[in-house]
Amino acid sequence: MLETGQAIARPVAGTLDVDATYERYKWAALLGVSFCYLFYYTGRQTFGFAIPGIQKELGLSKEMLGWVSASMLWAYALGQSINGNLGDKWGGRVMMLAGAVLSFAANWTTSFTTGFIGLLLAWGLNGYFQAMGFAPGSRLLSNWWGHKNRGFVYSFYVGMSGFSSVLAYFLPIIILGSLGLDWRWIFRLSVFLMLFGAIVMFLTVRERPEDLGLVGPADEKSPDEAETGPVDTEASASRYRAVLSNWRLYATGLSIGFQNAARYALLVWIPVHFLGPNWKSASTVIDPTWITVALPIGMALGASTNSWISDIVFNSRRYPAIITYMVLAAITAMAMELVPHGSLLGIAGLFLCGFFVFGPASSFWALCPDIFGRRLSGTATGLLNFISYACAGLGEPLIGRFMDHTGDTSVIFPIVAVLCAGSAFSALLIRR
Repeated sequence: MLETGQAIARPVAGTLDVDATYERYKWAALLGVSFCYLFYYTGRQTFGFAIPGIQKELGLSKEMLGWVSASMLWAYALGQSINGNLGDKWGGRVMMLAGAVLSFAANWTTSFTTGFIGLLLAWGLNGYFQAMGFAPGSRLLSNWWGHKNRGFVYSFYVGMSGFSSVLAYFLPIIILGSLGLDWRWIFRLSVFLMLFGAIVMFLTVRERPEDLGLVGPADEKSPDEAETGPVDTEASASRYRAVLSNWRLYATGLSIGFQNAARYALLVWIPVHFLGPNWKSASTVIDPTWITVALPIGMALGASTNSWISDIVFNSRRYPAIITYMVLAAITAMAMELVPHGSLLGIAGLFLCGFFVFGPASSFWALCPDIFGRRLSGTATGLLNFISYACAGLGEPLIGRFMDHTGDTSVIFPIVAVLCAGSAFSALLIRR
């Protein structure tokens, strides 16, 4: 059925039931955009698996490779601040497809680099192109789905990004292990799925109900928007001004900044911790590759639950769900430091780390249309993502430096615990 506030703008040719038409296309939007994003991370979350091979071939330190990782995250952050707004202006279909095509090219460029500067530039450029996906996709979904379904929609969408992390872990393991190829092929083969997903999305999804003669869900105004008055959503400057003038953006940004720093600390450095230079010949109770895969599986399932729980348990208040998961993530990360390397407990521990660390992401992104309304959701999502990835980028070279100086890759776990605690405390400011 159509959601409250929807009405027929004009008859839709060739359809017998307008309600059924709307239902079909809004589900196509959710499934198509989520299918596209299911493969997007294969273009940017494979770097950790390439680090041992890059170190061996190019002789770069972990700190230097941390700067390469940071270049991608910061370029991604910059791209989010721009591309979220462009998603509001040009639409999600075009932006997501263009991002996939350009990221495909940047990954191949990365595979041919021969030194630090080349890696830094190519991987950084890839970060900007990757930023053309999430915020425009979020805006497209908000065109079709209203407030009462937002927890479910963002849990599903962000959950698919979590399963994208699973693919981004599996594919390098197959390329390095089963196929016996070197690190360069990680960047060449993994990204074909990303390109496929984007093309399928572009062909099956429509940008907005109005394009089909339908009126979308009502753009619910938050109390903050009511105070600031109407916003000219057609002008980029007005959209930026409306979002940047709202203090909730910065309260939410602080909390997600800590959360995303913890997330990327795990994604980039867990493969380094468990899959060192001699991982193929190491004597452990269980193959380290299966231990590492538990992390993104946990992330995928965690993100699929948190925003939904915020709807069901906390009456669509996002911050209690965020705080609950972040506290549990900090406890789990500290416990992981006590788990012997290569033990069976490592699988359960990493699964729970991933589950609780990435879970709140779906609630964070549901806050954007909750606070700013759907017409500003792309700009708000992009600016919030800018803050989150700027914070994540700060941690990468610092963690690499810690590992270089201590010679101990397990320092990743207390670092993650501190970041999760920071996210939980700062989430108290959101109150939304």
